Amino acid sequence: MRKRIITISREFGSGGHTIGNAVAEKLGITCYDRELLEKIAEGTGFSREFIESAAEDSTASHSLLFNMVVNRSLQLRNEPTPADTVFFAQMEIIRKIAEKEECVIVGRCSDYILRERKDCLNVFIYADEQDREKRILQRYGENEKPVKKRIADKDSRRKTYYSHYTDRLCGMPQNYHICLNSSALGEESCIDIICRIFREVENETA
Repeated sequence: MRKRIITISREFGSGGHTIGNAVAEKLGITCYDRELLEKIAEGTGFSREFIESAAEDSTASHSLLFNMVVNRSLQLRNEPTPADTVFFAQMEIIRKIAEKEECVIVGRCSDYILRERKDCLNVFIYADEQDREKRILQRYGENEKPVKKRIADKDSRRKTYYSHYTDRLCGMPQNYHICLNSSALGEESCIDIICRIFREVENETA
């Protein structure tokens, strides 16, 4: 079946965000990454900051007390937590976008949310730790936390979030059509490979 959508899952610091945007630009289609935050904010009333936090922590909240009291109370009443509300809104928005247009969607469990569609090309981008550290420092700069610790914490939160909402392990090759090492291949080669596969599949089914 003709591919219309590319989902980009990635390790923190692997260059997946940059690759996703470049692929979309090269193919002449829209890339949804941070643009999704605005749509989710409109749909839920939550702030962008909370949504960004919830996207990597299934128990995200503004404070520990909030988690302890509000989330626990909601769970006892079998009601969705704020993080659940964000995920369900995100799921609905991603599905609507996939119905409407060709696009690239970066992260946000899009590979899982669109798993039943046959017109998706699911990609996972990973990289060597040294290159991840370098990218993170170049893009975000230094802070009080060592870069290795930043990577470990971010990876842990993403894996927990992904597993919580998908019942799958993050980064498992079986979840994707292609897995690319941006350290070994370079960002430009990753972009070219994804575009070439997308176009070849399109031409074969035209």
